[in-house]
Order: sequence, then C-alpha cells, then structure tokens
Amino acid sequence: MNSTLELLANRHSVRAFSEQPITPEERQAILQATYRAPTAGNQMLYAIIEVDDPAVKQRLVETCDHQPFIAKAPLVLVFLADYQRWFDAFIHGGVRERCAAVGQEFRMPGPGDLFLASCDALIAAQTAVIAAESLGIGSCYIGDILENYEIHRELFHLPRYTFPVTMVCFGHPAPLTHQRRIPRFPEEFILHRNTYRRFGPEEQEAMFQPLMAARPSGHAFPEGVENIAQSLFFRKYVAPFSYEMTRSVEAMLKNWTPEED
Repeated sequence: MNSTLELLANRHSVRAFSEQPITPEERQAILQATYRAPTAGNQMLYAIIEVDDPAVKQRLVETCDHQPFIAKAPLVLVFLADYQRWFDAFIHGGVRERCAAVGQEFRMPGPGDLFLASCDALIAAQTAVIAAESLGIGSCYIGDILENYEIHRELFHLPRYTFPVTMVCFGHPAPLTHQRRIPRFPEEFILHRNTYRRFGPEEQEAMFQPLMAARPSGHAFPEGVENIAQSLFFRKYVAPFSYEMTRSVEAMLKNWTPEED
C-alpha cells in the first residue's frame, strides 16, 4: 500500500485538538491544495469562509448543535456552494443585454446549479481534509452548518446564491487521544454493477455485522431499541437537529428559487 492509500485508509475524525498551532505555511499548503480540487467546468462553484473571530466561533458552537470543540479548533473553514460569483459576473459582463439582443432567455440559477455548486464545495472540502491529513493535521466535518440557515445567512452576510454546505474544523490531534477505526459497510453493499440493487432482511443483517462487531463491550442499545437501524432512526433521523436541518434547507431553497423573480 502506498503512502496516499495508507493515509486514506487511516484517516478519522478528530474532535480534540492540541495546543500546537497550525503554522501559516501549513494553512497556506492546505488552501493551495484545495484550490486545485476538481471542479465542474473549472467554474469553482464554491467559496470558503475562514472563521478566526472567537465570537463567531462561539456562535457556531451553539448554532451547530452545541459542539464546544468548534471554538477550540485552530482552523475553521466554511465551504459554500457559490453561484453568486458567476451570477454577478454575468450581470457585470453584460450577459443580460446580450441575451436580449440575440433572443436568448436570461436564466436565473436553479436547483441544478445549486446541486452542482454543492458538489464543487464538498470536493473542495475533502481535498482540504486530505491535504491537512498529509501534514499530520486532523479534521472533523460539521454537517450541522446546514441548520439555522437564517442565522448563518446573517452571520456571514450571505447573498442569495450562496449556501453553507459543510464546515470543517482542523487542528493537530491532542496527545493520547484514542481513536477507533470505525468500520464501513462491506463492499458488496456499496458497489453496484450496472444497476442499483436493494437488500432484503438477511442481507441487511450481514451489512450491519461489522458495525455490530465494532461496538464497545458494555454499550447496549437504549431500552426498547433492538438493532442499529432502530438506533440510528431514533438517535439521528428523528432527532430535533434533523428536523431543523430539513426546515433550514427548505428555507434556503425558497430563497434560491422563489416562485417569482
């Protein structure tokens, strides 16, 4: 196994950071690698907000599901889906007038543009994560940035065609931090050939077997919960943050694609 594959195999989320700072050289190396991330049509449909204001970090602790380690992270990057930059370029570049001259509709950004920009943002974020890992710097994705759209829109002064897709906290791992390598689903439940295949009860039991085997001894399911599917449903899928995330994204979509312009 080469060093890159080994790095990918061993990468895990880090939520406890040491006092060791991220140097300016390390920060710049992470960012420069990020800017080279694959992107749709070289449009770079993403933007990054670096959060270094302690007050803003503390606000994110509360709006992102009360996670104190966010405030302690030496480097916090918010990755935005960003079509605003190109939309502004269209306006300033006279695209609207040119469309009128040639009889072409001047199209406003739609859901497809949002999804494409979201892909760009996530690819950039993962590139930053791997670049940091290669420098011995740990990271943790914060999906909760999808919540509280109105608060984050005001906090970051986000224009209409931007949306925070993910946030990543970076830092050198704290010493003596024990990290278990959490297993993934076996390949046969992830890799499909030519068509998608659904799995029956017996196959699903086999799918969850590695996760069950990795559960620490003595960690029983909550009372009334019988398996991993039930556990995840009640712990995540119907948790308050999950409802808020759905509400927040719906609010953003209404702002991105209103019924009338």
